[in-house]
Amino acid sequence: MEKILDSKIDELSYEEAFDKLQEIVSLLEEGKISLDDSIKFYEYGMSLKIHCEKKLKNAEMKIKTVLDKSDKSED
Repeated sequence: MEKILDSKIDELSYEEAFDKLQEIVSLLEEGKISLDDSIKFYEYGMSLKIHCEKKLKNAEMKIKTVLDKSDKSED
């Protein structure tokens, strides 16, 4: 359970971060962990969520750039 919290978020790929986030959601939904651990996992999960959103936004911007270049080359 603690191994979920051992990674530096900035070093995780989108997929790794999303998998960890899913694990945390499952743990919290089960309700079998202490309140203190729940708070730790919730905080870490929120950081993972922000990291995933940044990764997705970055990917979206890259795709938009490629599409914009493609549109310009067609003109």
